[in-house]
Amino acid sequence: MVIEDIEEIIRRQLDYTLKETNFKQLGNLYRGKVRDNYIKEDKRIIIATDRLSAFDRVITTIPFKGQMLNKISSFWFEKTKDLVRNHIIEVPDPSVSVVHQCQTLTVEIIVRAYITGTAWRNYLKGEPTSGIIIPKGLKKNQKLDEVLVTPSTKAESGHDIYISKEQIIRENMVGKEIYEEMEEAALKLFKYGQEYCKKNGIIMVDTKYEFGLKDGELMVIDEIHTQDSSRFWILESYEEFFEKDEEPDILDKEIFRGWLMDTYPKIFPDIKPDEEIPPISEDIKIELATRYMRSYKKITGSDFKAEVADVNQRILENLKETNYL
Repeated sequence: MVIEDIEEIIRRQLDYTLKETNFKQLGNLYRGKVRDNYIKEDKRIIIATDRLSAFDRVITTIPFKGQMLNKISSFWFEKTKDLVRNHIIEVPDPSVSVVHQCQTLTVEIIVRAYITGTAWRNYLKGEPTSGIIIPKGLKKNQKLDEVLVTPSTKAESGHDIYISKEQIIRENMVGKEIYEEMEEAALKLFKYGQEYCKKNGIIMVDTKYEFGLKDGELMVIDEIHTQDSSRFWILESYEEFFEKDEEPDILDKEIFRGWLMDTYPKIFPDIKPDEEIPPISEDIKIELATRYMRSYKKITGSDFKAEVADVNQRILENLKETNYL
């Protein structure tokens, strides 16, 4: 399929993006920024919508995004299940995961190998990230001497807050033993992800992990190593662009954050929780969808089969077929 065909399919799918679902029979509904969660007894059914969040706000929808993210996350969960236990039970639809219902821990673990994003913005202001002061003299997008763990609180709405390990333990947000187990698991997953991506010509720059407890056992939950939870750069061109002080070739949604800040500098990155979302162009939606597809192939080794379809109807039919509805 040529590029023009892919872009045309994405453009046509703009009319069918999945903004939200309403399957009341599945259980009690909780809507996250991107996922609709249905909770019933000891199971949770997670439907990855096409919603796109940036700067802790839902901004728009992107064609095929939910399907790609759910499939990539499932890919990584399968690859890493022997490293760290995860919550996956089965995947009855490309956009749906049935998982164990866990007690969600309110702290997220962000692992960073390069200085960029929030850490870079804090660095420019001379502010620490999660209590960590990064040495002076670094350039944007530079590789760090050591991988950093920068935990944050998991906010129900609004901006997550970066917080130090010491404060987390002092305020008993997470017990010391559990927190250290989370850190160890995150570093183990990140190392595996980095090495796997490097073989495929990608740099895993940084990523976020969420954890929960089931019967006292730690599990990684939500998603892992997707374009929403991670930054990916093309390995081959990184050094050249870095030496020229140019931005890396990006495979994640960071390009969208940049577009928002360039297009609406008075609103982003410090958009208020109740501030109206400005118009989002079709062109940036299509560009982002093509980048998601590109990274999907880079990560999984398979082309993403993009077909114009009513996502909600497909999910409905697959949930009926697997007896969830």
